[in-house]
Amino acid sequence: MDFQSFLSPVIISAQVILIASIISFTSALLIAWWMKGKSFKGRSVIETILMLPLVLPPTVIGFGLLVLMGRQSWIGQAFEWLFSMPLVFSFWAAVVAAAVVAFPLIYQTLINAFENVEEELEEAASQMGAKQSQVFLYVTLPLSWRSLVTGYMLGFARGLGEFGATIMFAGNIPGRTQTMPTAIYSSVQSGQTVLAYYWVASMILFSFLLLSVVHRLKR
Repeated sequence: MDFQSFLSPVIISAQVILIASIISFTSALLIAWWMKGKSFKGRSVIETILMLPLVLPPTVIGFGLLVLMGRQSWIGQAFEWLFSMPLVFSFWAAVVAAAVVAFPLIYQTLINAFENVEEELEEAASQMGAKQSQVFLYVTLPLSWRSLVTGYMLGFARGLGEFGATIMFAGNIPGRTQTMPTAIYSSVQSGQTVLAYYWVASMILFSFLLLSVVHRLKR
């Protein structure tokens, strides 16, 4: 086995998911904070849209990203104008695909955690003069830290295993966008099953470790 051939998708996957998970977690945290405790017309519609990537087939998500951020869209054209390169079939396309599929799991975990925090504690902090942002930082977040870690890890694991949206929006370009899931697909197609075994074993082991931590935190 060529060690470089094995290592390249591992490094790309690590880079993609580290950036994507930070983007997903940050955006989910801000949106969950804004949505916490609010009741308004259209909330169910907004939350349905936010959760759609969780239930849609990955190929549908990939096609949607091509339409929304491809070279013919204003987002894709703006990206190309700013960075002198197309977004589609680039490293950043893989990041976007992983971030989109990871977001719903993180958001659902965080919003559930925030809304389960005892309101009396938050109201007490407010009555003592704390601003809304201070209540969130010093009361809500510390009481929800286990869910924050759990949500991040679940999103991390989901983004790491993303295949369909990635291969449609970012492609399967060795050394640029070829992550471990797309590399497994290519190696099986080309008959390099031994190489596929190594990637599969690596992903199973890493996912097992992540889920073990999640279950430990839940207890």
